[in-house]
Amino acid sequence: MAGDSSSWYVKSVEKTFAVLDAFTEEAPAQSVSEVAAAADLSRAAARRFLLTLTELGYLSSDGVRFQLAPRSLNIGSAFLANLTLPAIAEPHLKSLSADLQETASVCILDGEHVVYVARVTAPRLLSVAVHVGTRFPAWATSMGRVLLSHLDPEDRQSRLDRSEIRRYTVNTVADRRRLDEELASVRARGWAVVREEFEEGLSGVAVPIRRGNQVVAAANVSLHPHHRAESCLGDLILPRLVQAAEAISADYGIRPLS
Repeated sequence: MAGDSSSWYVKSVEKTFAVLDAFTEEAPAQSVSEVAAAADLSRAAARRFLLTLTELGYLSSDGVRFQLAPRSLNIGSAFLANLTLPAIAEPHLKSLSADLQETASVCILDGEHVVYVARVTAPRLLSVAVHVGTRFPAWATSMGRVLLSHLDPEDRQSRLDRSEIRRYTVNTVADRRRLDEELASVRARGWAVVREEFEEGLSGVAVPIRRGNQVVAAANVSLHPHHRAESCLGDLILPRLVQAAEAISADYGIRPLS
């Protein structure tokens, strides 16, 4: 929100991005009324924004429903092109995924969410469609918990206060006291494991990626049922994941800071 920036804040830009943000993986095609509700706009205003964005090529429409067009990728492509971490991480993730026959990923923290910036998938498909750019609530994921645990306490609590902490499955740690305790444990032991808390059948383990003394990202391995035993996690998954994260950290650390 604008806050104290009213002298320069352009409200129409905020509304434009509210309209674009209305299109999600769960609702990729939406009507004018649906966008109006999601973006907190009147139907007439939403229609004007949608038609303008369609004319500019950022949306497409069949006359009833709208969806993002390929040109919308331009908004994020420049950021990804200048983010060297994905390119550095990819060969290490490929090796990790091949060794474990599991999906390996790297995420960064963005507000209250984690964003996937690199991913190498195993041959089998997960129940959740995940790709580069996918966002999940940080508190409910192994990578997010690693990243949150390394924030200073005030920043961490502020992000958690802004998060919608709710129960996704019977396994979800949705109590703030328990979540704070879990984040403290993650910080102390250096890794996080989440077992079917965000979606049934989806489990993962994550460790930090560092640049110098700063945790800048997290690396993750998705856990298939045959790799969920504690012995397998400690003897196979974690050592190989830590090795990959350390290799990514080493390669990333030699790149000059922008």
